[in-house]
Amino acid sequence: MLYCMRPEPKSALTWLLPTNTLFMTGCAYKEQTMEHIVILGLGNILYGDEGFGVRAAERLYADWEFPDHVEVVDGGTQGHTLLTFVEEADRLLILDAVDFGQAPGTLTQREDEDIPAWLCGRKISPHQNSFSEVLALAQLRGRLPAHMVLIGVHPAAMELGGALSPLADGQVNAAVELTLRQLRLWGVDAQPAAVPRRLHHSSLD
Repeated sequence: MLYCMRPEPKSALTWLLPTNTLFMTGCAYKEQTMEHIVILGLGNILYGDEGFGVRAAERLYADWEFPDHVEVVDGGTQGHTLLTFVEEADRLLILDAVDFGQAPGTLTQREDEDIPAWLCGRKISPHQNSFSEVLALAQLRGRLPAHMVLIGVHPAAMELGGALSPLADGQVNAAVELTLRQLRLWGVDAQPAAVPRRLHHSSLD
């Protein structure tokens, strides 16, 4: 992105120049590259606490507004179709339900090389197997994000058709706060949403 402080044009010829033209007398410019940040909520909302990542992403999107280079994605259980989102991200933040070997309802954060190990080592859902393959493929292609963060809750109940358990539901706001804190470390200052927004259709509430 180019920001140019320039004087008023002295001739009509100036207006014929492309807007991104850098050759201009008296023009000071700087190039600013904004890192693309993807926040990816994973899980199956029809299977109890396995939907934690998606529900946390929904809350984040509903309550906060972000600059254009930050993207909140309902990844659901899409698996390999998420490769594009992963490879296009400079920084990736994953929200999910993960078996960390801790007490149910425990919220945990892991970073970078620790993430595939946790997603692969103790799978609680088929989507984690496919998403681990997505990360492996992105790494093989040399397009893994430079920095990755996983924020996850240890599930307490996973029943078909069930909502989040009280333990997992009670950690949604905490997961949002951890996400906002990480974004601040990445130089992103989110703003409260002027009006509530929806990440997807109301039928999926």
